[in-house]
Order: sequence, then C-alpha cells, then structure tokens
Amino acid sequence: MSNNVYKRAGFLAATIGIAGLLSAGVASAHVTANVYGPQPSKGGYGSIFFRVPNEEKDAGTVKVEVALKPEYALSSVRTKPIPGWKAEVVKSKLPAPVTTASGTQITEAVTKVSWTAEPGTKIAAGSTEFQEFQISAGQFPTNVDALEFPATQTYENGKVVEWNQPTPASGEEPEHPAPSVKLAEKSADGHGGGGHGTDAKASEESHASSSSDNTARWLGGAGLVVGALGLGVGAGATLRARRATAVSSKSNTEGTE
Repeated sequence: MSNNVYKRAGFLAATIGIAGLLSAGVASAHVTANVYGPQPSKGGYGSIFFRVPNEEKDAGTVKVEVALKPEYALSSVRTKPIPGWKAEVVKSKLPAPVTTASGTQITEAVTKVSWTAEPGTKIAAGSTEFQEFQISAGQFPTNVDALEFPATQTYENGKVVEWNQPTPASGEEPEHPAPSVKLAEKSADGHGGGGHGTDAKASEESHASSSSDNTARWLGGAGLVVGALGLGVGAGATLRARRATAVSSKSNTEGTE
C-alpha cells in the first residue's frame, strides 16, 4: 500500500473527528439565561443575559421574546441598548397584589420583554453566531429557588421555536428547555446580591472578562483536541508508512539475492 493511501486515510479520520466536535456543539445549542459575577439573591436585584444562538441553516433570527411570570412580580426591568435591535418592556396588571421583601405592594409587573431586529439586522443563519440580550431586574421573589424565563425565538422565514420546557427534578434536559437562573439565599444583612450601581457595573465588567475567557478556553480546548487528533492520526500514518516501506525494501532485497 502506498504512502498516499495512508495520508488520505489520515486526512479522512481527522476530518471526521473535527466534524464530530462541531456537530456536538450545534446539537447542544439553545437559548440560555446566564449571570456573570455574583449570583442574584432572593429579594435582590441583578443582571441576566439571554444568550440566543441560531439553529436554522437557511434563516436568521429576527425576534426574541422572554416571558416573566406574573408571580415573580418584577416591577423594575431595564434593557441594555443593542445596535440594530428594538427592545420593548411590557407591564401587566397582576391578578392580586404581591408584597415584596421590602414590604412594597406590587399591582403591576413586567410580564414580557422582547427584542425585534431592525431592517438589515439579524442573528445570521447557521450555527456560528449568537447574540446576548441583557436585562437588569428586581426585586427578585423570595419564595422560589430559581427563575424560569420561557422564551420564543422567531426566524425570518416565519418559523417560531418555543424554549419553554421546565427541567425535571432528575436534571435530564428536555428538548427545548426554558432558560433559568438560580437564586442565592439572602445575605446575613438581609440585602440581596447583584444590586444596582457598583454591583451592576461589576457584573458587566465580569461578563466582559468571562465572555472573553470562555471563548478563549473553548477555542483553546478545541485546538488541543483537534491538534491531539491530528498528531495521533499523523503519527499512526507515518508509522504504517515506515513499516510498509521496510517490508517493501526487504522484499526487494530478498528478490535480488
């Protein structure tokens, strides 16, 4: 068998390995709610980032809606401006007043936040892009351990995907899980974490650092895996080629004798 055959086999194995890594990333992509910095506390305030990837091969994402459950009674919700996207915060009258941790009675609360792409803007088709939509909200409820934010993703071809399935107690992730954020217990002084002012700024700075660090780690990890795969395949191909050459040389020598 010629060296070219071994080289082709090695190239094919490396290609299959890389494709496997990329397809695994695509399969696990879904809308998530993330916190960078201190975890929001019950009865406190905090910033939440909704990360929206694109899973359609031929259509971009042009609208994202996030539902805030009325029982959370989130009266204060702000959005961070994103070029090319129009944000809308919708308030609704509550069926019954809700008393917050500070004793304030809430009769109206934010029940939906949406972001709509302006002409020429979208999360591009394919699986290589995502967008993060940030809100600053509070006061968070004190009677739940986690907040669920059912989300709706709309594509430019009219397709709508609902990310609204709760994760069961078993922890097994459903096909379209609702984005969620865990809440920490209130601190000893009775104040919630991740608040306004300095805490919010620290959260944003931490997000920038964390996002950059996560990207670098992912790329570094993927590079190491692919590199190791390439070295392993290359070494194997080289060894087989040398053995084939040695056998061929030995056969030729014996033939001349």
